[in-house]
Amino acid sequence: MQLEHWGIEYFDLFLIHFPVSLQYVDPSHRYPAEWYGDDGKVHMERVPMHETWKAMEELVDDGLAKNIGLSNCQGSLILDVLQYAKYEPQVLQIELHPYLTQEPLTNLCKLWGIAVTAYSSFGPQSYLELGMGKTTPSLLQHSTIGAIASAHGKTPAQVLLRWATQRGIAVIPKSNDHGRLVSNLQCGGFDLTEEELAAISGLNMNYRLNDPVNIEPRLSIFA
Repeated sequence: MQLEHWGIEYFDLFLIHFPVSLQYVDPSHRYPAEWYGDDGKVHMERVPMHETWKAMEELVDDGLAKNIGLSNCQGSLILDVLQYAKYEPQVLQIELHPYLTQEPLTNLCKLWGIAVTAYSSFGPQSYLELGMGKTTPSLLQHSTIGAIASAHGKTPAQVLLRWATQRGIAVIPKSNDHGRLVSNLQCGGFDLTEEELAAISGLNMNYRLNDPVNIEPRLSIFA
């Protein structure tokens, strides 16, 4: 691993992005590798998770990563990793927003001391540029979120972020707009009531946007 490309000596956190094994693509040939091969097809490899996790642990032993973790994994796979891990996963990064609250999974992580990081905190808004989520009601314009935002003098985005952070979940929102970046950083400094937290969580409909089954039917990891 050539960390000089990033100008660093080690990673604070290194994650397995998806629990699937795809054919290796040399960075000199194509970077990032993406899902598809040169023929436009997905090529899978027969590599079990325990081998990948062992390789991740070697990064820790070599001082290349301080912490290692998982992303887009279900509870059964997390429990499997915990059976043989020399270094337990420190973080689970998952799609999480009021339309996909994933409470059983976050509760499991809390029991095992695994920190949870939420991506796509704004739900469909995060996928519009990819042509996805256009027919799903916007969380930023949802009446429940709007009413709570007005009650606190905050933006809907700040309420969505606070809904996560107040429950101990880290968030990683992104934006190309400087004003929104600043606003996102100001999502603390206020607390939602238990009733407001429950109302937001009540919007859950197990609606997942980031699912590799949309790329390749054999990659139905959330089945």
